[in-house]
Amino acid sequence: ISCRNPLQSLLSSMKQACEILTRDTEGGAARIPFETFSFLYSYLASIDGEISQTETKAFLHGIKEQADKHSGMVLIRHF
Repeated sequence: ISCRNPLQSLLSSMKQACEILTRDTEGGAARIPFETFSFLYSYLASIDGEISQTETKAFLHGIKEQADKHSGMVLIRHF
């Protein structure tokens, strides 16, 4: 029996992606552009198959609101 939480697993993957793709110095905010975050999140959510498009859109809408306050950049603390 799997107790895997698809959203937690996806968010963990997104945290790693931010840390890999950021131009911030190590230990920094690990910011990435919203467009990059949105593309990766949507792609990974679609392959997972357990996160609906409605959930994905709602999540990304909230993230975009946060990113808009930070010059279009997503910070790990936003999710």
